[in-house]
Amino acid sequence: MSFLFEDFRGWKAYCEEHNQELFEAVIGYEVKQKHRTESEIWEGLAVAYQVMKEAVQTGLAEDMTSRSGMINNGAKKVYQNPVSVLSREFQVLISRALAAKEVNSCMGRVVAAPTAGASGILPGILVTLQELHDVPDRKILEGLLIGAGIAIIMEKRASIAGAVGGCQAETGSAAAMGAGAMVYCLGGNIDQVFNAVAITIQCMLGLICDPVAGLVEVPCVVRNASAAAIANSSAQIALSDVSAVIPVDECVEAMGEVGQSMETRYKETAMGGLAATLTGKAISKKVLIQDIEMLPDEEEPTS
Repeated sequence: MSFLFEDFRGWKAYCEEHNQELFEAVIGYEVKQKHRTESEIWEGLAVAYQVMKEAVQTGLAEDMTSRSGMINNGAKKVYQNPVSVLSREFQVLISRALAAKEVNSCMGRVVAAPTAGASGILPGILVTLQELHDVPDRKILEGLLIGAGIAIIMEKRASIAGAVGGCQAETGSAAAMGAGAMVYCLGGNIDQVFNAVAITIQCMLGLICDPVAGLVEVPCVVRNASAAAIANSSAQIALSDVSAVIPVDECVEAMGEVGQSMETRYKETAMGGLAATLTGKAISKKVLIQDIEMLPDEEEPTS
């Protein structure tokens, strides 16, 4: 028997009834539903986290210039800036989230957590959290499992895809995963973990998906950084026992309702929002011309 992750209320009840930690219920789900052994699960998580760390390192060390030109080593610029708006730690968090997402935009190796479009959020959050609080790898991996459980419920009851629910579904879900993982890693209880998820959803609710030229670059990369910041603020609020007021399951339901009501042009179609601006259209035309120019010349017909 395993918990099927239909809602957060059931997840909590299952763990209390079976005297389990949140992450243990996720392991049970993976073993029962995915037919994987515990050792395979832990090994896979370790590989995933290593890829996340490598994406952060790559984004801050190598050239991150996309073919469209919209991405041009922004993470390094933030990381190296001598002016810190809040603190050096905040600056590092933002630059790491940018770095991992820039790797994705430049066709590098990332972990889709839960999607490639949101692939900078968890790396930025978890790598920085581990460094600041000296969190053991095992605890980080447990946090990733909790993030996976959060994503399963959000996918079932709302969406984690920008084409279905807008950017709230992608960066919103990743931020919620990160907020819950952070609270757990810092000793928060189940209610605090789920409260962090609820607060994050409230902050991300209604965010559209409007990629310029249809590329996962602008505004996607900077949204990964802002989502990482929101996740951190949500975790701090939840750890301080400030209630989200609206229960987490109801927040997820609201997210699903908003996604369903969102007009199609705001769901990854590149037809609305920033993609529909004068500059956005000009970039789209330029990218299209570049793609055409890269096509191989047709061979002359032979007689």
